[in-house]
Amino acid sequence: MSDADARPNVLFVLTDQERYDCSAPDGPPVETETMDRLSSQGKRFSQAFTPISICSSARASLLTGRFPHGHGMLNNCHEADAIRTDLPPDIPTFSEALEANGYDCTYTGKWHVGRNRTPENYGFSYLGGSDTHHDDIDEAFREYRRQRGSPLDEVDLTERIYTGADPYDDESGTFVSAKTPTDVEETRAWFLAERTIDAIDRHSSGADGSGPFFHRADFYGPHHPYVVPEPYASMYDPAEIEPPESYAETFDGKPRVHENYLAYRGVTDFEWETWADALAKYWGFVTLIDDQLERILDALESSGLAEETVVVHSSDHGDFVGGHRQFNKGPLMYDDTYRIPLQIRWPGVVDPGSTCSRPVHLHDLAATFLEIADVAVPETFDARSLVSLLENHSEERPVWPDSVFAQYHGDEFGLYSQRMVRTTRYKYVYNGPDVDELYDLEADPGELQNLIDHPDYEAVRHGMRERLIEWMDDTNDPNRGWVPDVLRGASQDVG
Repeated sequence: MSDADARPNVLFVLTDQERYDCSAPDGPPVETETMDRLSSQGKRFSQAFTPISICSSARASLLTGRFPHGHGMLNNCHEADAIRTDLPPDIPTFSEALEANGYDCTYTGKWHVGRNRTPENYGFSYLGGSDTHHDDIDEAFREYRRQRGSPLDEVDLTERIYTGADPYDDESGTFVSAKTPTDVEETRAWFLAERTIDAIDRHSSGADGSGPFFHRADFYGPHHPYVVPEPYASMYDPAEIEPPESYAETFDGKPRVHENYLAYRGVTDFEWETWADALAKYWGFVTLIDDQLERILDALESSGLAEETVVVHSSDHGDFVGGHRQFNKGPLMYDDTYRIPLQIRWPGVVDPGSTCSRPVHLHDLAATFLEIADVAVPETFDARSLVSLLENHSEERPVWPDSVFAQYHGDEFGLYSQRMVRTTRYKYVYNGPDVDELYDLEADPGELQNLIDHPDYEAVRHGMRERLIEWMDDTNDPNRGWVPDVLRGASQDVG
């Protein structure tokens, strides 16, 4: 590209399993000063959703701009029962298009979109930061810890919590949370921020060429295990954390798998005190990452590139951490795991401190990145660019869907077909093997009462099912061959 290339740089920070409410204005008291600053300097999306609440599938959607049924990575690629271990190489990705059109694309941190194909197969230069947590791309972080004299396998953690009958002593369960005695500088979050700062410095010096850059920083947190050092480990007092509204879950009228999942995840016997201990570490993890984001943004400012760089922060999906009494994620399409944070700062384009309430998808970012770069969006994308929602000089309100569409296909416990359509007020979930769900989010934000058979919601149920059918048709969902007849038949039978 020419030295006169005026297209903006893009800095994309993706967290792993970060809840929407942690940085929401009306959310819990989590310290997210940097994310809040990003919102005050840019635009916060209050209705952003992942297309699927499982890591590999969501990340593949982000890369390809397609819903999971379009790219075929329906569950996690590292598991023994993975439907696909890698993306098919012939599916276009936004990063390859950027690289082909003059962007210098770099990547640090978590990958988890394939066992054999890495970021370097998709137009990125990989700068390290992965280890054996789902991705064995390199051992840079392990070597970093060895050099600092605190090898990863030789640290004595305290305040450990595990799933199982005795969460404070049963190491046979899943590792949930703990406090580490290491310094903040020895955390993976710090290391990934440092690698990202190095990338910004290289870009600003011209070492990577004269064209614009796209850098993607993928943090491993706040995904469990929620292991944090001081001051983050004791930053939030578990005794002062109140249960969320959804903790009153009774499972009455819900699909059977919801209650079964307590046993599957090993949290049947968890009391609120245990969840509060874990949630305090989760919040500490969020604040730790927020502080690393501050370091990154300060480096961008010092480089002189802030005014010509679009900064985007989002997450692949959320986390229950006790919501609905659940741990992690699964075949439960609640906002705890499907609603995600999204903030975009674009100097000179986005009105500082603005909020967008239009419903958008995580993988809409794939088309957005391409339009920002003045690159054509492939016809294969199911994504819709957010640029028209970002521009502060737009004279017309863009035509935009009034709902989002999501799906789930199962993870390590087996296949389980779900589809969801959500408007600002209502959510409808199609559960292939069990009872469907309908929630009035205005009257019941905790999603506790399933209204699928409520006679007063017959028209809502019918309308939401029609919306779902339209989404399935528009996205060539393979289940559209028979599910619409099932839904329309059910609407006639009930009420």
